[in-house]
Amino acid sequence: MTVLPAFPGLRPDPVTAGRQAVRRAGPVLPVLLLVAMLGLPLGAGSDHEGSGGTPADAVSGLVVLFCVVRAVRRKERPLTRTAYVVLGLPVVAVAVAALGADSLPNALEGLVRYYQILVLVPAAVLLLVRDRHDFRLVAWALVGLGLWQGSLGVYQYLTGTGASYAGEDVRAVGTFGATDVMGMSTVVAYGLVCAVGLGLAGRAPRERVLALVCALGLVVPLALSFSRGAWIATAVVCVLQIVLAGLRRAGRLLAVGAAAAVVLVGGFGVGTSMLQERLSSITQVTAAPDQSVTDRYTMWAAAIDMWEEHPATGVGLKNFPAYRDSHASIALSAGSDVAGAGAAFRRQPLLSPHNMYLLVLSEQGLLSLCAIVGGWAAMLVCGARRLATAHRAARGLDCALIACGLLTWQLIDFAYADIGGPSTVLTAVVFGLVAWWALAPAALSEAVAER
Repeated sequence: MTVLPAFPGLRPDPVTAGRQAVRRAGPVLPVLLLVAMLGLPLGAGSDHEGSGGTPADAVSGLVVLFCVVRAVRRKERPLTRTAYVVLGLPVVAVAVAALGADSLPNALEGLVRYYQILVLVPAAVLLLVRDRHDFRLVAWALVGLGLWQGSLGVYQYLTGTGASYAGEDVRAVGTFGATDVMGMSTVVAYGLVCAVGLGLAGRAPRERVLALVCALGLVVPLALSFSRGAWIATAVVCVLQIVLAGLRRAGRLLAVGAAAAVVLVGGFGVGTSMLQERLSSITQVTAAPDQSVTDRYTMWAAAIDMWEEHPATGVGLKNFPAYRDSHASIALSAGSDVAGAGAAFRRQPLLSPHNMYLLVLSEQGLLSLCAIVGGWAAMLVCGARRLATAHRAARGLDCALIACGLLTWQLIDFAYADIGGPSTVLTAVVFGLVAWWALAPAALSEAVAER
């Protein structure tokens, strides 16, 4: 077959260009596929809390397997010493905690889940993301996923097909359903943090404008999620990103953002009263808390009580539900109401303290908490140091803002949430992106960063 020479002025063959783009993306494609799996519907009324049986979980296992096979074939040392230490800290700690589980199935389920979220998937993402080009691809994938889930959430609000909130089926939950009301807000918040980072320090003006437009669009579904914790974490992180991007324009951007928020909130019509009531409830969490806040306080107190009885190793992996009633006060309700978004009304039991730090502390003890949180703290410190380097060199600042922003958001989010539900797999991807920026030598390498 004769190959014709290329002539100047001729457009490249779309098929050839597509193949080249796929070949260029290469190893990061499994990560993009994993992100895309979170856009699939789980089925009306399905409850995957704690089951680990979602398509995204299966794909995450394939991503890890692909990464292992690729590392063996390349015959090279995949991680640095620092990465081995940071990602390896939870391995022994969680294994010791699993020995205290009340049954073998609970031990295995908890062990696999923690390793999946804290070790295996983050390590795979770290290895499959080769440079800042790949990092930006994953970041844009998170933006796209947030827009998809957010658009479904807005539709649910407008048509009254969302999860139940204040007696109306208006809560935006996307494809995650009424059993995981935090899922869509988490996905949208990830996309918003990525969009703000790309908008503040993107490589091209068009890219920056597009990212900022996406960020403004994601504010709407985030508001309609009625998730107070996600609002607080996202607001803190976005302000932090704007300040870190440059103090000169921080005031102007914050003023524009505040004006846009007023316009968007004012345009919700009948939803304004709901949003105002939800916003005002943030300041009432101590004076006049609602039942959900009371339940959370009660479970926090129960978790601390469990830890005080077993300070070193906790009560055992997956054992919080078994010890809850013996340590909780009578203020704890039987469960939370679940309805809407295709699910029939039922009471969902409260099986965790809804605080990642207290969950680890109560079930695994202080040793495991220090190991897990110590790894996150190390990534935050290393990422912040590289952010300062990127700012001085004017290179990779968008990646730095995204990575540090995502980790900061997650650390704030864990104060009122824990791992569980279909969206947890995406948390593992986020930890992988953060680990790449903080620990991979290629993060600041100009030779491979801009292809």
